[in-house]
Amino acid sequence: MTKASISFQRIGLILLIVTMALGGTTGCKSKKKLAREQAAAEYAARVDQATKDLTAMLNDETTWTLEEKERRFATIKSWNLQDENVISLMDQVEDMLARERAEAMRKAEEERLRQEEEARKQREAAKYNSVESQFLAIAAAPDINTANEKIERALSLFASPDVPVLVIISQTGGFNDYDRPTTISKYLNYLKDQKVYNNRIEQVKYDDNGKIIELELIKK
Repeated sequence: MTKASISFQRIGLILLIVTMALGGTTGCKSKKKLAREQAAAEYAARVDQATKDLTAMLNDETTWTLEEKERRFATIKSWNLQDENVISLMDQVEDMLARERAEAMRKAEEERLRQEEEARKQREAAKYNSVESQFLAIAAAPDINTANEKIERALSLFASPDVPVLVIISQTGGFNDYDRPTTISKYLNYLKDQKVYNNRIEQVKYDDNGKIIELELIKK
């Protein structure tokens, strides 16, 4: 093999290596460019989706519960988007969610207190069942003699026949409006005559001997 042939072979080999090297570099650059384009497209898509979701929440255009809105907001926040419009929307939605959470907590507390009050009234009503059963028995007595017997039995629960009986006819703003005061003796005879008991016990006061010294009723 001549020296010229050897030189041509070397030159060809060098050109091949250079071509392969240039091709590899071009391929790497293409992959990096593609990755950047994909990242940009994903970022743009998230900005678009975040804008739509945040705007929908602000305009109350979703059927999401408060918990679902809070989870969606947390997801969008985790994207760490630097778009100015998205950042502004997030500030507004964060304030809105804080108000909604405070309102939900207020309503939950009101409901808890309502249930506690209802349970208290039920406990009170159960405690007064024995007294109210006496009143119902007097109103349902088949004749005067039977009614009088039941009145005597009921009076044994009270400190005296003159124990005051107050009947609430309305309640407004935490204040009670009462009917004309009467005594337990007069009230029991009223039940005997009317043959109907349409009140319920609201409050009872007892003396140290467990006798009733004041009775407060409320119309049903």
